[in-house]
Amino acid sequence: MLTNSQIPTVSAESSKSLPAPDAQIRVSQFMKQLQDEITESLAKLDGVANFHEDSWERPEGGGGRSRVLREGAIFEQAGVNFSEVWGDHLPASILAQRPEAAGHGFYATGTSMVLHPHNPYVPTVHLNYRYFEAGPVWWFGGGLDLTPYYPFAEDAAHLHKTLKQACDKHHPEYYSVFKKWCDEYFYLKHRDETRGVGGLFFDYQDGEGALYRGPNPNGEAAIYSNQVGTPETRNWEDLFSFVQDCGRAFLPAYVPIVERRNGMEYGDRQRNFQLYRRGRYVEFNLVYDRGTIFGLQTNGRTESILMSLPPLVRWEYGYQPEPNTPEAELYETFLKPQDWINWK
Repeated sequence: MLTNSQIPTVSAESSKSLPAPDAQIRVSQFMKQLQDEITESLAKLDGVANFHEDSWERPEGGGGRSRVLREGAIFEQAGVNFSEVWGDHLPASILAQRPEAAGHGFYATGTSMVLHPHNPYVPTVHLNYRYFEAGPVWWFGGGLDLTPYYPFAEDAAHLHKTLKQACDKHHPEYYSVFKKWCDEYFYLKHRDETRGVGGLFFDYQDGEGALYRGPNPNGEAAIYSNQVGTPETRNWEDLFSFVQDCGRAFLPAYVPIVERRNGMEYGDRQRNFQLYRRGRYVEFNLVYDRGTIFGLQTNGRTESILMSLPPLVRWEYGYQPEPNTPEAELYETFLKPQDWINWK
């Protein structure tokens, strides 16, 4: 972890809204605390397996701790990572979106998580919240999305309502913009389908400008954000508080779904479909996922970066779900953006 003497300073002239002087330390402490809270609760929920922790160091600066639970009663594999890295320059994947950060050293910290359950009726879930500084530039990013294998509208609605409650404490348009951004981001272009039922996604939030800061100026998220207009400037403390509430919304958003679905009986048909749909998860994480790309480009720990991949997966050539089945309903309704808050 960085000491006070190692933390890069940001000049007062370089930003309209400066981070707190102890920003890196405070965010790092929160990200580790979030990891602690989630792993403790998930181990208790599983009731059989515990998380195994690996601490690692990055030669160029920084490190992290990876916690993985395997072959539990509920979770086939659950990974919850904390990382904190710094270096001389940001990778191309970041500079493409924030070219003003070029030429500066960087600091990045965050917590990321992917849970793969045994039972096909329990959805996979992903969380990632992160913070960057690079010279005069700083921002928060992250999100949470749900990937069900079988269609239960009440589960999607519960998750979205819980996330909206966290967002509404900070800005009335956060949920609407970031939900649409999530639908846009967790989308497999080569399959023409979303990864799941979405949730929240945001990036490059520094309290300035429009809420949507993504690459698609003609998408629904950008159009809605433009309609909302530029909100009042939010400072570092505002955004840090927002990220904290989003992170702590995970357990009440997801645990009730697990408790509702884990006791449902399933057979080979459901298990095989789950393994097939896990293939989409692999495809997204290896082709599109920013966290994966950033970790590999900054020489992060490969085992930790790829812990998001499921332990078992299958592909099937030319698969088509049978009409009028739950599998078909997943494709027809749940893999397309929906207004889950108002779902009836």
